[in-house]
Amino acid sequence: MSLMQIAEPNQSAQPHQHRFGLGIDLGTTRSLVAVVRSGKAQVLEANTSTDTLLPSVVYYPSTGKPLVGYDALAHLADDPKNTIVSAKRFMGRSQADIKFSHPYELSGNKDDMPAFVTAQGEVSPVEVSARILAALEQRAASALPEDSIEGAVITVPAYFDEAQRQATKDAAQAAGIKVLRLLNEPTAAAVAYGLDQATEASEKESYYLIYDLGGGTFDVSILKLTDGVFEVLATGGNSALGGDDIDRLITNWLIKQLAIDPKDVSLHDKSILAQQAKAYKQALTDSEQVDIDIVVNTQSYQGVLSRTDILTIVEPVSRRTLSVCEQVLRDAKLSSTDLDEVILVGGSTRMPAIQQVVTEFFAKQPLCRLNPDEVVALGAAQTAHQLVNGDSDNNLLLLDVTPLSLGLETMGGLVEVLIPRNTPIPVKKRQVFTTYQDGQTGMVIHVVQGERETVDNCRSLGRFELYGIPSMKAGFARIEVTFSIDANGQLTVSAQETTTKTESKIEIVPSYGLSDEQKEQLLIAGFKHAEEDKNARSLIETKVEAEREILALQSALNEFAALLSAEEQQSLADQIQLMQEVLSTNDLALIEAQQSQLKPHSDAFAARIMNQSVKTSMAGTSAQDW
Repeated sequence: MSLMQIAEPNQSAQPHQHRFGLGIDLGTTRSLVAVVRSGKAQVLEANTSTDTLLPSVVYYPSTGKPLVGYDALAHLADDPKNTIVSAKRFMGRSQADIKFSHPYELSGNKDDMPAFVTAQGEVSPVEVSARILAALEQRAASALPEDSIEGAVITVPAYFDEAQRQATKDAAQAAGIKVLRLLNEPTAAAVAYGLDQATEASEKESYYLIYDLGGGTFDVSILKLTDGVFEVLATGGNSALGGDDIDRLITNWLIKQLAIDPKDVSLHDKSILAQQAKAYKQALTDSEQVDIDIVVNTQSYQGVLSRTDILTIVEPVSRRTLSVCEQVLRDAKLSSTDLDEVILVGGSTRMPAIQQVVTEFFAKQPLCRLNPDEVVALGAAQTAHQLVNGDSDNNLLLLDVTPLSLGLETMGGLVEVLIPRNTPIPVKKRQVFTTYQDGQTGMVIHVVQGERETVDNCRSLGRFELYGIPSMKAGFARIEVTFSIDANGQLTVSAQETTTKTESKIEIVPSYGLSDEQKEQLLIAGFKHAEEDKNARSLIETKVEAEREILALQSALNEFAALLSAEEQQSLADQIQLMQEVLSTNDLALIEAQQSQLKPHSDAFAARIMNQSVKTSMAGTSAQDW
């Protein structure tokens, strides 16, 4: 008797050839992995159905293998220096950028990503994250058929820059995981919440704000949904703001109740207080108040901590999150009344205090029907399933955006923006540039990031050189520069001379990322100095134009001086001299006035050169030839 193979609808007819894509939420405080099985996204547990969250903690003992997760967390109070928590905050950032409090000894150059000094030597944030990713991958491998995992979609905060994204990919590679795609955490949440609506035929545009407050990062994105297409209109955030900061605020409040100077509290006692603070915070999710009992330096305190107290304690954090929300709404050119839903993501949004301030700010009850701890991993799993299995039945399309403007340096130290901030990605933009001087055969391409008009006020991302430009008059060479950002947010810049096809390019992978202060400064400065920058750009552009005209006239005089009388040559030379003198004044009106004085002389000279060229080209021909 032969057996007939039966497959469920929409499932593979060959069950032994399933291919799985993992969705990994690499969180600051806790991480998890999800996968789509039997058509449904589900978070994979370790041992029990409630054991899904893996603490993002790695312990490095003096002997033995490093421990990950709960086993590592058990050593936090006794050995905080060797128990690495919140490594995500250090990813892709320089030591000079790390302003927040931490118990670790860091090594390395101030301009590079630091390493943690542990009992097992120096370990980088990338190595710590790799161990967490490897533990998640092993959890998935134990739950799925052998050799069925094709790769993973790993989520990152929307505001991670190129260095932080690259550090995440490096950690995955070190863990032996193939990265299918890096996906912004708010976008992953949109997939989890919006996938069931993607097939609905509706011409109405819907707007969603994703409020994502995790353990160590905060992100806000505004998305527009039209006919199954999710487009990120604007995004913002803070890569060093989250539940860890709330725990510290509660810890400081507890210390204050003891009337002890915080400097007199040991790291060990602070670690114990931090764990108690987190426990009290979690208890207040279901209770109006909680009894507290703490002991530090033989001093004890018993009392009550209420939701009202927490509302006041966490105000510095909630105020900063709402400030980001205001900015993102302005960027999207929307008001809070335009939003269809506000979606809460991240474990810290479980707090009634956070839910209350969000409800009051947006004047609407936020959406939280999915587990806020799991929603990002579920969305990542659905995206991974589409990438691995080519799910053509799903019409959902996602368009992420660039968090900051990208451009290159032009003459005078100006920034020419090729990709403005909040441009949907993936994206490729081209622009043609030319040479500044006669006979120029090389060019330096300086890539920058920021919202100001001058290079000095933006962040340098990288430089490369293009050689092999044909020797021509200034302005005749054509250099095509291409900025390309892939779906992971990785930037590649190339330059090509269009006649010889000589090309050079660079993948922008800076050695460190922006701190939260720098990101805020770049955005705020762009608005604050807009008028000042506009005037500065106008002055620089006018000076550059005048300097190019002087170079062109001097070149023309060397070659065609015979076309002018001695008096005309002297008159032109005098005007050039005056132009050079006023350029040093930085007086825009004076420079423009002198340009108008020089123009008749340069125009007349150009006309004679043109006439001479025409006569030369037509010499020896007759009307009949034409």
